[in-house]
Amino acid sequence: MESIGISNFWAFLLAGILLNLTPGTDTMYILGRSMSLGVKAGIISALGISTGSLIHTLAAATGLSLVLATSTTAFTAIKFCGAAYLVYLGVRMFFFSHPPKSAQKKRSEKIRYHKLYLAGILTNVLNPKVALFFLAFLPQFIDPAYPYPMFSFMILGATFITTGTCWCLLLAVYSAKFSDLLQKRNSMGGILNRLSGVLFISLGIKLAIMKR
Repeated sequence: MESIGISNFWAFLLAGILLNLTPGTDTMYILGRSMSLGVKAGIISALGISTGSLIHTLAAATGLSLVLATSTTAFTAIKFCGAAYLVYLGVRMFFFSHPPKSAQKKRSEKIRYHKLYLAGILTNVLNPKVALFFLAFLPQFIDPAYPYPMFSFMILGATFITTGTCWCLLLAVYSAKFSDLLQKRNSMGGILNRLSGVLFISLGIKLAIMKR
């Protein structure tokens, strides 16, 4: 990897995998979506999260993320937009009435997956900590003497996103299966929706009080 300006690639790969396995906002978001809406919704949400990470990678590689790193106003504005959006999603999920088992199939047919995909993107993009992470973590593995650092940055970003997507897809599938087992009991569907709502609201509050 030295030929494309990347140093200690295998150390980066291992660190990236460990970081992706660490529970965070994205992990909790996918967990909530999968358990409340099913495996397809979880997968779509995971792909939205990955798309958001790609946007962050492009922004960091082109220098746009430096605005968040240097401007307290921009950082705070993005942070509160993201927090408000998570709380909004949580409130909707908390008060969403869970249908009886006979209506679950009909409900799944009415899910607007393009909206879930967009929500996944927004959840990730509106978290300024993600932008700062890419700015701080990836450059450590780029050779400063390499003439095309943006190319190296994109390769590292794509690698990190790929490992993260694999983990998120596994999480979506297995958390949805676990949810299906729980929902065989009629009362559990509504409880899972409310727990997911509380989870999203908590994530929003956590993001709102987060410091740089």
